[in-house]
Amino acid sequence: MQEQIFDFTGLKCPLPVLKARRALKSIDIGQTITVMADDLAAPIDFKHFCETAGHQLEHQSDQNGLFTFIIRKLSS
Repeated sequence: MQEQIFDFTGLKCPLPVLKARRALKSIDIGQTITVMADDLAAPIDFKHFCETAGHQLEHQSDQNGLFTFIIRKLSS
């Protein structure tokens, strides 16, 4: 399957996480999505979301306020 990249820049909490949740529903367990967001709350929000939803936050980076997350779907 082709890598799925989602650009949620310009969206504020809780929209990036809600849209990522919807994207994760469309992929199979074990696959990943890459999410970009610039909301300052995104690092905390995505960490908490992955912990509570049972997904793995495989990578997180910050490039001058542009946050990138790679999330592996581990549950349905």
